Amino acid sequence: MVNEGAGAPRSRRGSHKVIPSSDQDGTGEVSCPSNGTVEVEHIISAKLQLKKKAEHLKADLMRQFDTQVNEFMDSLIEESASLGSSHVSTVFPLSDKEKSKLRHTRPSQSQSKQFVIRRSLLDDLFEVNHIRTIYHMFIALLILFIFSTLVVDFIDEGRLVLEFDLLVYAFGQFPLVVVTWMCMFLSTLVVPYVLLSVWASVYPTSNHRALWTVLAGSLLLLYQGLCLGFLPTYVVLKNGLPPASCFILILEQVRLIMKAHSFIRENVPRVRSLERNKANSLDVPQFTQYIYFLFAPTLIYRDNYPRNPCIRWGYVATTFSQVLGCLFYAYYIFVRLCIPQFRSISMQLFDLRAMVLYVFNSILPGVLVLFLAFFAFLHCWLNAFAEMLRFGDRMFYKDWWNSTSFANYYRTWNVVVHDWLYYYVYRDFLSMTQKRFRAAAMLVVFTVSAVVHEYVLAICFGFFYPVMFCLFMCFGMVFNFVLNDRRKGPIWNVIMWTALFLGQGVLICLYSQEWYAQRFCPIQEPSFLDLLKPRSWTCTPQTNTAVDAH
Repeated sequence: MVNEGAGAPRSRRGSHKVIPSSDQDGTGEVSCPSNGTVEVEHIISAKLQLKKKAEHLKADLMRQFDTQVNEFMDSLIEESASLGSSHVSTVFPLSDKEKSKLRHTRPSQSQSKQFVIRRSLLDDLFEVNHIRTIYHMFIALLILFIFSTLVVDFIDEGRLVLEFDLLVYAFGQFPLVVVTWMCMFLSTLVVPYVLLSVWASVYPTSNHRALWTVLAGSLLLLYQGLCLGFLPTYVVLKNGLPPASCFILILEQVRLIMKAHSFIRENVPRVRSLERNKANSLDVPQFTQYIYFLFAPTLIYRDNYPRNPCIRWGYVATTFSQVLGCLFYAYYIFVRLCIPQFRSISMQLFDLRAMVLYVFNSILPGVLVLFLAFFAFLHCWLNAFAEMLRFGDRMFYKDWWNSTSFANYYRTWNVVVHDWLYYYVYRDFLSMTQKRFRAAAMLVVFTVSAVVHEYVLAICFGFFYPVMFCLFMCFGMVFNFVLNDRRKGPIWNVIMWTALFLGQGVLICLYSQEWYAQRFCPIQEPSFLDLLKPRSWTCTPQTNTAVDAH
């Protein structure tokens, strides 16, 4: 009886676990209910819902973990870079002279950019197979562009056409470009360094320090205005250089001006601070340090940068081959998507419907050109030079594609130029105004950026059509304040990408239309007003002359 009494509860518990609604008859057999199918479906549905909740929970946990790890690594890098002389002096006692030299040769932690050894973001992402597959998709698209071009040329010409006439035209007069660049580079190598050295040697002991400072500053501005400002522009306009050759000279012109300004801006306060503290030593960087800075992929001068232990020549060869591949990629984009569409646009009357279609048809080539420019220059080109120079800090860009605001996009798209604008335009403007006009400082930054962008495009394309300037100063400023850092969530990232795509379509469409209008409707002796007025607004089928133009 004891065994039977003990077994009964176990039997009831077991039947309840298998089928909760089951009954037990006198024979001990379990009978299934009539609605068993409905309960099985309910259990399956509950399991699916539980699985879905588990997947959402897993995604949230992985997202939080990734964010926390990134924040931890960033803080760790910043803390490792912030180890200053106070930490060193506790272990290795320094003399007063050494402390003074260390204080003046190393910028203040809160006032300067810190360089640390870190890889570019895409180098890390390409180690993930999922991201690597996206890279393979772009390569497959390039193969399709090449194949379609070869097939169409074979059908039209009856043979394979491998002339690359557009690339040959775009990089025309290249020897002249090399000679002009050598003159620009050698002058930048000598003039700023000599001016700084002479001024630094005379300034501490002179009774006319203000006069020497004004004289040296005037000579520097005169050099930048004539040799770096006027000479390249004159060579481009006088010889009618094609677009790619123009971009090489004008972008190098801007880069060397920014480099020279950074070198002078970082060293003049150091010399003056040494004088105020009655230091006797001449604190001018070594010439080799200045040469390294001119080639280094940064616009912020430092005496020394973190360096990698060795050079990976295989990595250098890979990045340069990727730059070459991007050039051919851009060639096929223009040949297949842009030239067929815009070659005849200036021979048609203006039509609003056609213009809207042209803008939306230009979004795809515009976005592809944007991606190629980013990948070829900000990733491949800068990483190639960084590797050859063993330059350790490879953060030339951040994850701009994840931006939910245009303010964050502007900060992360091109970190190299952003740092220069932030420290030498924004911060210096706030310093001069005693930090009272932050909105005005931001406006000055946008104005400088917009003017330089429009200057580069106007000189390289050979016409003035301020589309880029208007996008920067109008829509860029509005989006910077409306789509600010308080905007979070995926929807804002979608809005950012939509505006970016549309802007690229507008740029490609309007500049391509003006390019062909300038060639189909030339003006023999244009007035100043003709140079300012877009030719595409007045070019009509009755006034144009059919000219074969790229």
